[in-house]
Amino acid sequence: MMQESTLKYTAVELSELIKAGQVKVTEALDDVFAVIEKREGLLHCYVTLEKEKAYQQAEELQRKIDRGALVSPLAGVPFAVKDNLCTEGTPTTCSSKILENFVPTYSAEAVKRLQEAGAVIIGKTNMDEFAMGSTTETSYFGVTRNPYDTERVPGGSSGGSAAAVAAGECFAALGSDTGGSIRQPACFCGVTGMKPTYGTVSRYGLVAYGSSLDQIGPLAKDVRDCAAILEVIASHDPKDSTSIARKDTDFTKALGRDIKGMRIGIPRDFFELSQNGSGLDPEVAAAVRGAAGVLEERGAVVEEFDLSLVEYAIPTYYTIAAAEASSNLERFDGVKYGYRVPGHEELHQMYKKTRSQGFGSEVKRRIMLGSFVLSSGYYDAYYLKALRVKALIKKAFDQAFARFDCILGPVAPTTAPRLGESLSDPIRMYLGDIYTISVNLAGLPAISIPCGQDHNGLPIGVQLIGDCYCEKKLLAAAYQYEKSVN
Repeated sequence: MMQESTLKYTAVELSELIKAGQVKVTEALDDVFAVIEKREGLLHCYVTLEKEKAYQQAEELQRKIDRGALVSPLAGVPFAVKDNLCTEGTPTTCSSKILENFVPTYSAEAVKRLQEAGAVIIGKTNMDEFAMGSTTETSYFGVTRNPYDTERVPGGSSGGSAAAVAAGECFAALGSDTGGSIRQPACFCGVTGMKPTYGTVSRYGLVAYGSSLDQIGPLAKDVRDCAAILEVIASHDPKDSTSIARKDTDFTKALGRDIKGMRIGIPRDFFELSQNGSGLDPEVAAAVRGAAGVLEERGAVVEEFDLSLVEYAIPTYYTIAAAEASSNLERFDGVKYGYRVPGHEELHQMYKKTRSQGFGSEVKRRIMLGSFVLSSGYYDAYYLKALRVKALIKKAFDQAFARFDCILGPVAPTTAPRLGESLSDPIRMYLGDIYTISVNLAGLPAISIPCGQDHNGLPIGVQLIGDCYCEKKLLAAAYQYEKSVN
């Protein structure tokens, strides 16, 4: 009789079976690598796979589990890690030519905490180069395809992680979210993704894009998995000056909470954006409103309101993110590590040629934009103005959370676009981030959960946004919705 695949289980369910002795860690790995062998050639979720290392980890973890030394809810679970998170002894490329052969000597704090909890790291997932993009098409190593329709994008920049979870090429994954890079690919690939409050997860070992916006978070099959992963990776880390010491990181305890009386606000602005015919897709709008109806049936109080300044979020975000990227990517010069163009002895020529050849077009576009807004004569007019608007956006959310426990809205204006559509019109790609970027500007937590499909069978996601440090409210609401729709 053929053994039943473990892939039907969530990460937490799999770990419970492993700890009960009903499944071996290596059996879960066998199932994952069988799918990888079958589908990876087309989907291209991974940049690097560590099959041999994964089986070595599995055998060591199995011994610890058998003697009762490992009781974590993630023990024995095969995980993938986005390729901008450093992993000791395994290449970390940020999907860029300039870091093609970079092998870190240390691991990111979030990765370390996963490994200490007994997760098996099987590989590094593909992404938009240096996390700059919304489609996973700007990768130096080629595009990742959406498992629901391989002619469409998986979203970005954590598209490889989302696609790997959706395709069964891992049980869960880590991503990073600078302007929606966990939530949007989770939406496009029909999985659950969470961006925690800024500072909840250490950024130590995360290759920086926009330092004031970046945050590491989980992509998983369901809300319970996300809560369990976040509980493991959340920590105060003295190596990260923006890390926060929190005592309320027992996120899984929030899952059973009743949401009767919970106040949920729906910004009218999010839906009014569709009136010009180029914004929110009607099928997406209907699915999101349907999700609000389900929460209302569970006892939540749903009300529409006006959230101001939404129209200013895109220019504010891309001004600040590009400025920080310009500064952060200055270190990649061909001197200290990474790619160096051969045959140049003169220093400045070597700098120019290395960066010209090492970076892709989208990264160079954002570096140039960031250098421009930080330059003398334009700093006040653009960068400082963007910082002021960022503060106003945070104030608008503060006012909203004085009335509501959480905010509900779309994750993206449409379902996953076709490959090539976004790259041909970068402005259109930037506008696709309209519903996610304000969360990063204000440092808020948010979660994306599947809420239906369009007429093509492509997943639609709904986003729940909370006030700072209110992940438990989001998880409670998301879990109740998930239970309601099975």
